[in-house]
Amino acid sequence: MAQDEAVIGCTGELLIGTRGSAGPGEILVRVRGGSETFLAWSQEPLPIGATVLVVDSRGCREVDVIEWGDPLDRLRDDAADAG
Repeated sequence: MAQDEAVIGCTGELLIGTRGSAGPGEILVRVRGGSETFLAWSQEPLPIGATVLVVDSRGCREVDVIEWGDPLDRLRDDAADAG
């Protein structure tokens, strides 16, 4: 099955935590003007509710994800500490 390139680069929230190489979780992603769920694979286990970034599509509604922290949050924290 072909890759779903529209979802690559999107962030989402894990509805079911991943188990690393032991198995996928499930992610809810806002894409194409709506929200869709995909099976989510990661190298390391990630907990329910984690914000993740889709880095690749395996086709068949399966994606590879990494944990994601908004880089702007760090800037906001640094500004708050300075003020």
